[in-house]
Amino acid sequence: MNPFSHQKNVAQGFFTEIPLEEGFIVLTFENDSSKNQIVERQIDNSFIQFHFCINGSCEFLFNNGNYKLPLLKDQSLLLYNPQRELPIHLEVCSETIIVSLLISINKFHSLFSTEANYISFLSNENKDKKYYKDGVISPSQFIVLKQIHNYNLNTSLRPLFTKGKVYELLALYFNRNEDADIEQCPFLVDESNVTKIKKAKDIIISRMIEPPSLQELADEIDLSLKKLKEGFKQIYGDSVYSFLFDYKMEFARKLLESGKYNVNEVGHKVGYSTASHFISAFKKKYGTTPKKYIMSLN
Repeated sequence: MNPFSHQKNVAQGFFTEIPLEEGFIVLTFENDSSKNQIVERQIDNSFIQFHFCINGSCEFLFNNGNYKLPLLKDQSLLLYNPQRELPIHLEVCSETIIVSLLISINKFHSLFSTEANYISFLSNENKDKKYYKDGVISPSQFIVLKQIHNYNLNTSLRPLFTKGKVYELLALYFNRNEDADIEQCPFLVDESNVTKIKKAKDIIISRMIEPPSLQELADEIDLSLKKLKEGFKQIYGDSVYSFLFDYKMEFARKLLESGKYNVNEVGHKVGYSTASHFISAFKKKYGTTPKKYIMSLN
């Protein structure tokens, strides 16, 4: 089924931009709303575009929407056309996460200056031709993309951290030897292990009111406790329960914003048996109480 056919409400969204250096930018976008969102950004024709969809789906709109190109979960897309501008114009479905790299052709050339013929569209006969390539996000690429998206270190370090991860991502993207496609964490070499870690994340979210213990979770996804802990940290950038805490607080914040539930009801919906425990947790995360947060919205 076309993921865009049943959603008619369209809102406007914005990329989070991380400038790494001259001619090198990372864009991230997460649509956590219930509606499709339109995201746009002007880009001149000197830039190569790499787009990665790590959750959900989106659709590129060209020529005022007359031509559409879908980008689905776990897929990548490379776009380059020196003959005309290719502005980003995306319709993004609910629960979708996109990571994009914009690299000027001059900057890109410098990355491969000693092996220009290694990348086919850098050869002299191809460097002025348009280029399009779709692909599948490998498990190793997925881990790096999640690390870029789930950054949780000091804000001032983000450009440095992201720059390192982007170079790692490009190295994995252009790696010709499929046998060398090995994750940063060795036990994740098997894609089935990555799938199991994703399943663990889905389980704790679906049962956030009464989440399983780590051992129960490891048993359910058929992975050792050690590999569950290491793998979850690699992919999602945090421990299992720290990730769940952040998810619950964000879920609670959205419930409070809806105005449909009082503080006690929201606390129960995210697994807190008493209002005081929920208030304490919310304040730990956001630095204010749920009641004061609601008042700030007004």
